[in-house]
Amino acid sequence: MLVSFDHENKKVQLVLNGEDVLETLQEKGERTNPNHPTLWRPEYGSYMIEGTPGQPYGGTMSEFNTVEDNMRKRREEATSVLEENQALCTITSFPRLGCPGFTLPVYKPNPVEGGASKSLFFPDEAINKHPRFSTLTRNIRHRRGEKVVINVPIFKDKNTPAPFIETFEDDEAARAAKPDHIYMDAMGFGMGNCCLQVTFQACSISEASYLYDQLATICPIVMALSAASPFYRGYVSDIDCRWGVISASVDDRTREERGLEPLKSSSYRISKSRYDSIDSYLSKCGEKYNDIDLTIDRGIYEQLVQNGIDHLLAQHVAHLFIRDPLTLFQEKIDLDDANESDHFENIQSTNWQTMRFKPPPPNSDIGWRVEFRPMEVQLTDFENSAYVVFVVLLTRVILSYKLDFLIPLSKVDENMKVAQKRDAVLQGMFYFRKDICKGGSAVVDGCGKVPGGGGGCGGSEPALEEYTLMSIDTIINGKEGVFPGLIPILNSYLENMEVDVDTRCSIMNYLKLIKKRASGELMTVARWMREFIANHPDYKQDSVITDEMNYSLILKCNQIANELCECPELLGSGSAFRRVRYSGSKTDSSS
Repeated sequence: MLVSFDHENKKVQLVLNGEDVLETLQEKGERTNPNHPTLWRPEYGSYMIEGTPGQPYGGTMSEFNTVEDNMRKRREEATSVLEENQALCTITSFPRLGCPGFTLPVYKPNPVEGGASKSLFFPDEAINKHPRFSTLTRNIRHRRGEKVVINVPIFKDKNTPAPFIETFEDDEAARAAKPDHIYMDAMGFGMGNCCLQVTFQACSISEASYLYDQLATICPIVMALSAASPFYRGYVSDIDCRWGVISASVDDRTREERGLEPLKSSSYRISKSRYDSIDSYLSKCGEKYNDIDLTIDRGIYEQLVQNGIDHLLAQHVAHLFIRDPLTLFQEKIDLDDANESDHFENIQSTNWQTMRFKPPPPNSDIGWRVEFRPMEVQLTDFENSAYVVFVVLLTRVILSYKLDFLIPLSKVDENMKVAQKRDAVLQGMFYFRKDICKGGSAVVDGCGKVPGGGGGCGGSEPALEEYTLMSIDTIINGKEGVFPGLIPILNSYLENMEVDVDTRCSIMNYLKLIKKRASGELMTVARWMREFIANHPDYKQDSVITDEMNYSLILKCNQIANELCECPELLGSGSAFRRVRYSGSKTDSSS
């Protein structure tokens, strides 16, 4: 997110010049040099830009040592084109998004029918000018038949009104807003947040579906570990993650599809928003754990099966296609589907799930890919790298040791709900598989078995005793007699690998961060932000975040990100956690 600090008035705003920044970055980067190490893309908010590596990382262990450098390069590159007192912040949600004057320049919301969002809080000018984004916004609202409704529980502090009720003159808002909840009414409250996503290439379609299934069970765990978004529309909420907010922000289901009215003009009852957790496993191993009712387009399913697509993948695609296309540009109507996949991608890319299964693009050497999507973005390049490296290492271990994390999908959905709650990383209990090392023969420290078996696909029915409730500390760090722990398993894997000293040192520091966040020794970003606001001299224990409190918080976040101050409660102390110091934002950090 691009922010601007007004040091004199102690105010921070989101700068609506993302398109200009993007143009400059692309001009200096990929357009000048096709092998440029970074790529920049538009995102939903006109105050947002998306950065990715210029090329995929390679498969060797030493590549783990290049992730943080590339993230740092992106931060420095983007910062170098900003104006004075502006900064680039990797924060998941801007605390005062939707409050009066939160953008620069300031625009007032204009909730008229002709607009894109009709929001009482979020001006259309804060939406990226590319027609895709405003069209998506308008079409979701039109298809739903009303504005989107987001209600987030308020955090009840000592002086928070009980009940907490906001009054709105607008009838639609008055009906939609719930007592003791923060009400929001626009796609921008969800799609205007930031996150951290990782895509892996698999060596085959079967490896991709195996990874897709195994990682789906990990999504809620890593989401809770990366929790970073406790504030919405200027209030302290009772949740720590953005997932439910973004899910509600793009929920285009009609009243009939949501089950509020009998089916007349809609074809299906649809149980989830188009932004939600996955609804079916794709591998043969996962089939017996598919215990969620799956709504599918029968015609598409039959067509796929008749053409040799296995029924698990066929039902996955037929499930995606119960959704309508949300945007279609005129020049994309008549395409050669043998050589272009836009018609498929139009549906695929607007089904936003915890995991995304990505077929190879036509006429390309890119293979089957799997995208891991639930993580919240962290303040620093070090933290973001730590989460990326943790998940990538986990994929290597899953494939090497043929691990099996599968549990009934309904339990994964329950975990997703728990993961978003306040302090879920310490308070939440998550369903997790007890024996993840079935089918092996050799024994290794920290894990039951290593290669030699088939990876736990035995049996026809899932047994009740296969999984139990565990804390995140137990899942990540292990507990004697209960579960070996993911980090001990990663460590035993690393001991069997050829890893150079520098890379090993980086990986150990990353895993140390994950380990300490899981145990509670270090705070999540969400917990740290809550404590920062709670201890702010202006905070009145009423769940309200003022302009000045928001300014102090974002300024501090920016100083931490640019290593201008220590934050031991978030990152640990000393140089063990950070290898390279670099110059950061163009804001006067001393103010």
